Amino acid sequence: MRTTELKKENDFLKGTFMAMASPCDVLMEIENESLAQDILNAVAEEAWRIEDKFSRYKKDNIIFKINHSHGKTVAIDEETSRLFDFANELFEISEGLFDVTSGVLRQIWKFDGSDNVPTKKQIKKIIKNIGWQKVNRENCDVTLLKDMEIDLGGIGKEYAVDRCVQIARKKTKNSVLVNFGGDLAMTTARKNNAFWSVGRLVTGSDEACGLFQLYRGAIATSGDANRYLIKKGVRYSHILNPKTGRSIIDAPHTISVAAPTCVEAGMMSTLAMLQGGQAEEFLKLQDVDYWVD
Repeated sequence: MRTTELKKENDFLKGTFMAMASPCDVLMEIENESLAQDILNAVAEEAWRIEDKFSRYKKDNIIFKINHSHGKTVAIDEETSRLFDFANELFEISEGLFDVTSGVLRQIWKFDGSDNVPTKKQIKKIIKNIGWQKVNRENCDVTLLKDMEIDLGGIGKEYAVDRCVQIARKKTKNSVLVNFGGDLAMTTARKNNAFWSVGRLVTGSDEACGLFQLYRGAIATSGDANRYLIKKGVRYSHILNPKTGRSIIDAPHTISVAAPTCVEAGMMSTLAMLQGGQAEEFLKLQDVDYWVD
């Protein structure tokens, strides 16, 4: 059962709920509890709507329909088309390293802390089912080859954060911060030049690895936390190269990037992580605030 909780925290109200396998917080510089509850409910409903619509774990949404189309054309709506446009942009910018069809690699990579690294034969077999360039899109129709899959997990949470910020902004002129498992954005500046103090979380970890003082904009974090394999002293990150089917070499454990929107921050942190050992060099060229561990 999906529920929300609202409570008083010092000089603001804090709403909490779960969505997209993440703890979600809504911090509101508001005294009116009725208004705060209304904002919290609206944010939670939008987060759940996006999760239900785009999660690959659901069996009755557009992603499930596309992934089980067996090569047949599927009609998509405008919102799905926009997300696919963004996925295409990331694919082109990254020269194919960010690929929303690469989720099939999870069939052979099990990041459970074991040493079960896939064989060359396993990788060769699965990699033929990867390649965004193989997806045929015409207007609001999409055709996916048999045995391929689309997984929007790499952009869905950041998109949800920005959508929820837009909703909160329409309901109050006061500052609201939306934080979905470490990907966060705020509606406007706090009063008296105050900041929102937020723990720096990595996907898969419940403990903060630092603290952010956010005055404006958004921050997104990419990292492997507990998702890795170790074999013969080599650490294999869950960040995978869709071209080779193998783990990105020397990828940092955590990358956080600040940007005007969460989607922009997430794009930059993800693209940096895909650079492996050259992640920080890549970020230095982007003129952004960032944190690398």
